[in-house]
Amino acid sequence: MKQDWILRAAPSGQLERIEAYFGGSGYGMHRHDTYAIGRTLSGVQSFHYRRRLRHSLPGGTIVLHPDEAHDGQAGTEAGFHYRMIYVEPALIQQILGGRPLPFIPGGISADPRLYAASASLLRDTHDPIDPLQEDDALYELSHALCAAAGGKPGRRSADYAAAERARQYIHASLEQSITLDQLSAAAGKDRW
Repeated sequence: MKQDWILRAAPSGQLERIEAYFGGSGYGMHRHDTYAIGRTLSGVQSFHYRRRLRHSLPGGTIVLHPDEAHDGQAGTEAGFHYRMIYVEPALIQQILGGRPLPFIPGGISADPRLYAASASLLRDTHDPIDPLQEDDALYELSHALCAAAGGKPGRRSADYAAAERARQYIHASLEQSITLDQLSAAAGKDRW
């Protein structure tokens, strides 16, 4: 039997990322103050969530709502390998402009928009995420969560003058990493 392990990614400003393998019982009943969004990479990841036993397979997206109790264990003798991110609900709500937090009732979604939007945040934990890429990915993830939960997408009209100011700032800063805060200040718009 393989040895259980957990690997934490280098700290990020806005989320926590882990990757783990468990051959049997992973963890007992607990809860998070954050969204726990993840992907089973191999095996069957089984967990109790909202009074039912769920089984995550590769190809779906796990979405555990903040403050919902859950556990985790291997669904077969082969164990399970997965990646997970933990995102503050206030950040999701801020990105969504104050709309209610999206909720995926069963804790597992087969929505392809959510799978695609979570991919860059659920990549190899050894691979750091650029701050601007992380901001963009969190924006996409928040809107995909809303869509997967049945929410209506919100659209703002484009501000072309602000976009031009942002473009000029990017071109003037090609030698350095740019944060969304810096870009929003240059554009004169809020970060979302």
